[in-house]
Amino acid sequence: MKRSVLAAFLAVPAMAAAHHERGEYDSSKLVKLTGKIVESAYENPHSHMRLETKAEGATAGKTWNVVLAPLSRMKHRGLDQAALKPGTTATVEGYPNRGKPGELRAERITVNGKTVELR
Repeated sequence: MKRSVLAAFLAVPAMAAAHHERGEYDSSKLVKLTGKIVESAYENPHSHMRLETKAEGATAGKTWNVVLAPLSRMKHRGLDQAALKPGTTATVEGYPNRGKPGELRAERITVNGKTVELR
């Protein structure tokens, strides 16, 4: 019994570290995207949105899956659900996923004239 409790206790940090693995994102390539929010989910463990970029530059006309911060952090920093409403224009800066083209982990977001640091 003691061993199984200890094993479970020791496994929790490993699972948490795997969930928050930043190694899958390329922090040497900061990407800035501006576009229209086409879908968003304001939820745990991480909010996310799909952002359709404007028709210009290297990221033109592409729809990106943008991973945002945990819900509690976004609320604490003043980014509410209404700010992520589909149809809203947003600018995000973040790092692309190494293995999932079209996915970005956002470091900051600017929406409705307000910039929010997410990390």
